[in-house]
Amino acid sequence: MLTSEEIINKGRKVVQIESEAVLQLLERINENFSKAVELIYNSKGRVVFTGMGKSGLIARKIVATLNSTGTASIFMHPTDALHGDLGMVRKDDIVILISKSGKTEELINLIPMFKRIGVPIIGMLGELNSKIAKDCDIVLDISVKEEACPYDLAPTSSTTVSLVMGDALAIALLEMKGFTANDFAMLHPGGSLGKRLSLKISEIMYSGKDVPIVSENANLKDAILEITSKRLGTTCVVNENGVLTGIITDGDLRRLLEKTDEIKNLKAIDVMTKNPKTITKDLLASFALQLMEKYNITSLIVIDSQKKPEGMVHLHDLVKLGLQSR
Repeated sequence: MLTSEEIINKGRKVVQIESEAVLQLLERINENFSKAVELIYNSKGRVVFTGMGKSGLIARKIVATLNSTGTASIFMHPTDALHGDLGMVRKDDIVILISKSGKTEELINLIPMFKRIGVPIIGMLGELNSKIAKDCDIVLDISVKEEACPYDLAPTSSTTVSLVMGDALAIALLEMKGFTANDFAMLHPGGSLGKRLSLKISEIMYSGKDVPIVSENANLKDAILEITSKRLGTTCVVNENGVLTGIITDGDLRRLLEKTDEIKNLKAIDVMTKNPKTITKDLLASFALQLMEKYNITSLIVIDSQKKPEGMVHLHDLVKLGLQSR
């Protein structure tokens, strides 16, 4: 039975071993890595990953990362490939084999088939002098000095290193393709991530008659009625030309009443906060949330090119949409 201190030390040892294994990758991001990225970048087909066991699980994750960053990829199970799934490989594709030992029998049996199809083969291998390595066009070194497993059996450091190498490929390709946040949003339309990257102010703002607006010369009672009827806790204040000059919030009214009860003769211009925070409708809704969090406010006025109010966004609506970062 381990003590609490021993458990902590064991956990730290695992992190230390794996972090050192990842750092060793720095020396292996070399000409072979560059050739692999260029080969994939110039390919007209997809990247076909294959691997057995834990390597196969890592391959699936790398495939997901590549697809989400604009590089079309698929996973093919080696056993299934030997029983018909090899038909998914096309001549314009690139194959990436992942194997710690470089001796995975199923992959060795597939290599002649890949060569018959004529696809380039990249190996992500833990053994550079292996049978598989000799048959690859490019080899990426994912070897490790030791696994975090005390018996050096369970793939731990080796799978971590494989995953990081895959991430390095994906991000290098992302940069080469000029892949942008907008491109990312196109591939992630669902969920809060897609909304943060694609939803614009114009799609969620209150507009038309739903926007609370009063003139500078409106009496305070009318301003309060406007705030109450539109239920946004605030109202825009505009001059005679309809240009935004200020804002009145529930908070402004509470602070005013703390100072005086004489509000009968006050006008909107006497109470408003000048130069309120504004936004334009073409910006992302997530940017509105950032502004609200930065300035600790709950509403933003949407203005047009002439600085006239054309909409309003409220913090509660943005939160309901799941736009807050997690």
